[in-house]
Amino acid sequence: MTRVSGEPTTAAEARSGRTVAPGERGATRIADRVVAKIAAQAAREAIGALPPDAVPPHATVVVHHDLAHVRVGLELGYPCDIGAGCGAVRRQVARRVEELAGMSVPEVAVQVERLHSAQTPGAGRGRTR
Repeated sequence: MTRVSGEPTTAAEARSGRTVAPGERGATRIADRVVAKIAAQAAREAIGALPPDAVPPHATVVVHHDLAHVRVGLELGYPCDIGAGCGAVRRQVARRVEELAGMSVPEVAVQVERLHSAQTPGAGRGRTR
């Protein structure tokens, strides 16, 4: 139906005699796994390029109402300022989830699972002779 200057657009609105604002007509739910994909991509953006054998960042998310609690696992280059790298990931993840999903992010836990040595490719992959 077409709305003409405040006229009801649905049969329910016509019966009740009131109009419902567009934002109040329904609900949008964003799945946890979608927010996790946003968070993982944001972590990739924050850490930059990784060696070819690196595992890309991954995230798990628990959403409660409009709050997203995020846990990110990632690998970093070595040597690096691990604290600064984790801080950059936290800020980027919180910013992108808020921008793209419209959720507040009170917590981003970052777990560094592995460090990559820039000097020796393949270091840390087991024993070498």
